[in-house]
Amino acid sequence: MTAPKATKSTNKPSHKFDFKNVMVEFDEGIAWVTLNRPDKRNAMSPALNREMLQVLDALEVDERCRVLVLTGAGEAFSSGMDLKEYFRETDNATPIEVMRVRRDAMGWQWRRLMFFPKPTIAMVNGWCFGGAFTPMVACDIAVAAEEATFGLSEINWGIIPAGNVMRAAAEKMNSSDALYFLLTGDTFDGKKACETRLVYETVPRAQLRERTTVLAKKLMGKNAHVAGAIKLAFRRVKEMSWDVAEDYLYAKAGDTYASDPERGRTKGMTQFLDEKSFKPGLGNYKREG
Repeated sequence: MTAPKATKSTNKPSHKFDFKNVMVEFDEGIAWVTLNRPDKRNAMSPALNREMLQVLDALEVDERCRVLVLTGAGEAFSSGMDLKEYFRETDNATPIEVMRVRRDAMGWQWRRLMFFPKPTIAMVNGWCFGGAFTPMVACDIAVAAEEATFGLSEINWGIIPAGNVMRAAAEKMNSSDALYFLLTGDTFDGKKACETRLVYETVPRAQLRERTTVLAKKLMGKNAHVAGAIKLAFRRVKEMSWDVAEDYLYAKAGDTYASDPERGRTKGMTQFLDEKSFKPGLGNYKREG
């Protein structure tokens, strides 16, 4: 399947990604976004959270990013929130200062990431604890190393998994597994994470980047405009009644078809009904010509 010819860009020059706590690399349409605090197992500090907001803002309109892959440097995806910087150092802060720190964290970890207009993949390469569940679940698809270690260990030091960590677990995991790990604080590996449906798929760590690349390229072979509409609509309809969802999806579909620069629906219908040149259940319509 060949992607359509690139159109002349009207965007501003590409953003320069020069951050201390987040690394961004581009490779054939994939933006590899790496939480880059390996000495802290990529714990998410207020500074990292502010940088991630800037990264997502920039990648949203950067044509070098067609799929975003979120991962971590070294042996960890992320060990969660940086307890010292996020909690201890804000113990004596004013309510407004605390609110600002929380707003930056939640701003990217689920609000911006969950509704990012391009496909997103969480590549869980190692340790994934507590607060890291939120951005992992906010991504559209999560792929993990079989050797990765997951944990909801908050109960072990007398706190609850807040900041939407528990909501993230409830979103993906079946209830019996989620409650077991929430109440015991036990760790579990990538294979168990897949069994609980926390992640979509696991592979040996040595094959993780290759498998993630294959998946990202598969997503890039689809109509980007329609893919963006599908993922955003899916997030919305989960909170709607069936009747409201029906009305919303008919309206969303009409808007998507009318604004699709590729005119995918017209091409697909023509190739399937008139030309008999493809079968929707077996592949994508021809996107060029």
